[in-house]
Formats: sequence, structure tokens, C-alpha cells
Amino acid sequence: MQDIFDILIIGSGPAGYTAGIYGSRANLKVAVLEGMQPGGQLTTTNDIENFPGFPIGITGNEIMSLMKQQAEKFGTIVLPEEVIKVDFSKRPFTLITNYNKEYKSNAVIIATGATARKLGIPSETTFWGAGISSCATCDGFFYRNKDVFVVGGGDTAMEDALYLSNIASKVTIVHRRQEFRASKIMIEKTKANPKISFILDSVIEEYVGEIKEKFNLLTGVLLRNTKTNEITEHKTNGVFIAIGHTPNTSLFKGILDLNEEGYLITKNKSSYTNIEGVFACGDVQDPVYRQAISAAGSGCIAAIDAERWLTENR
Repeated sequence: MQDIFDILIIGSGPAGYTAGIYGSRANLKVAVLEGMQPGGQLTTTNDIENFPGFPIGITGNEIMSLMKQQAEKFGTIVLPEEVIKVDFSKRPFTLITNYNKEYKSNAVIIATGATARKLGIPSETTFWGAGISSCATCDGFFYRNKDVFVVGGGDTAMEDALYLSNIASKVTIVHRRQEFRASKIMIEKTKANPKISFILDSVIEEYVGEIKEKFNLLTGVLLRNTKTNEITEHKTNGVFIAIGHTPNTSLFKGILDLNEEGYLITKNKSSYTNIEGVFACGDVQDPVYRQAISAAGSGCIAAIDAERWLTENR
């Protein structure tokens, strides 16, 4: 007879591994299904200086490796598999992976995260984490007194530009049109800031930089005017892509409640979804903060919620 887990965790970022730590320390049988990107999108970040407990900083790969080791220390089983199908219609719940394996569990925690939207330029991969970022609050500190670009025309772009204006010497917003999707008040605040300028009707055609043996370094961008197709080169120390995130929830459409942007909806301040015994944590249900520390905190919440729910429903 197949073993039934107490908790199966889908996803392996800060939220998923933290849920594993708390679930296993509660003496529950817990497994984490890592997915296609073990450690989540944090593994694409070179330097992390704002996670408590690491005063000299740490890389994304290092901190996720430590979280994984800590979860395994307390008994969490980490499985290098991707969940491709779920059955939440009856308990125990059933998860099927890309290896055609079937796992059953009395509770499920979803920690699949969200993926930053990119421009899709080939050189974007070359300089990602080496001058290109999608998180101003995570990486803005590294651009103190430097010139940076922000790409986008929504509230996120305006918020990032305003945040970066307190750190960088100059912020330039690049947008493909004259009109913005951002709210009127955010546009007014941004335009009133003397450190922020705009290049409109323009898109990034290519990233420019130095390719080195140990690390690459972004030095500028080629911009294409969307009306004239004229290409111009601009020097910059960093580019922040602020065109939104896509929550990794395609697996749960038609099964769990999602908001208009596709994020999982959790009840009040808990991790409960609309299906009893299924919980969500991290960026997959957080369109606002999207920080490693807030994701880890919500992973703790989900594990505690799941443990208490299991106790009440045994």
C-alpha cells in the first residue's frame, strides 16, 4: 500500500523549504516536490544583503542550499520532480509528477511562486543578475549613486522608479508608448521627482556590456524608437524590468480560486485556500511584497495552518 504523506509541498523556494522545516519539526511526514527550478527564482540572484542573519550577504544559491539542508535535517523528503497534475476532489489528495509518479497526502501546501516577466532579448540572460533585475527593493541598494533605467508603464514601474530615486543618482523610465497604464497619482508623483526622467516611444533592443570570465557587467542599452525605428545607445549601470510577474498557477486553474491577475486567493490573513486541506504561501499568493523574507514567513504560516488543520481533522 502506498504511503500517505501528512503534507506535500509543491515548490521549493523560501516558502516551500520553510514550510518543510516547520512541518517536519511538528513530527509530520513531509515532502517537498522541487519543480523545474529547485530553490525558486531566488537562485537567479547573485547577492542577497537584506535577509536577516547574513550581515555580510549571501548568494541566492547558497541561501537556498542552506534552507534545503535545514529542511532535510528535520526529516523533510526533497524530491526532484515537477507536479503536472493534481486531484483535490477527495482526500487523501493526489499529485502526479513528470516522472509519472503518484503521491498522496492528507494536506497540500502550494509554494510555486511567480515568474518575473522579461523582455525576451537574448542578451537578457547574459546580464541577468549582472546589471539586470526585476526587484528594485531587493537589488536597488547595489546601485547607490549610479544611473539606472526602469522599463515599464504601470504602477509597478512608477513605484520602482520612486523607490530607486532615493538610492540612485538618476532614474530613467523607458516606456514603449506615450500613455501609461499607471494610476494618475503615481504618474504625477513620478513626474514631479527631479531625479526621474522619461524616454517614451522606446523599447530596449539590446543590452550592452562586458563579458568576463568570472562575471558579466552591464554597461548600457540600445534603445529603438517605436515610431522611427532609430537605434540609440545609452550608458547605464542597471536596468530594472518592471512589467509584472506571472504567478505559477496554471496547474490550479478551475480548481482553486484565483484573482484577476492569476494569484491564488487565501482567506483573510491565513494560508487557507477555498479547498479544505489545501494551503498556499509565498509569491504564488502575494502580488504585493514578493520578498524572500515575506515568502519564508508565509511558508511558516502555511505549515502551522496545515498542522492545526490536520490535528482538527484526524
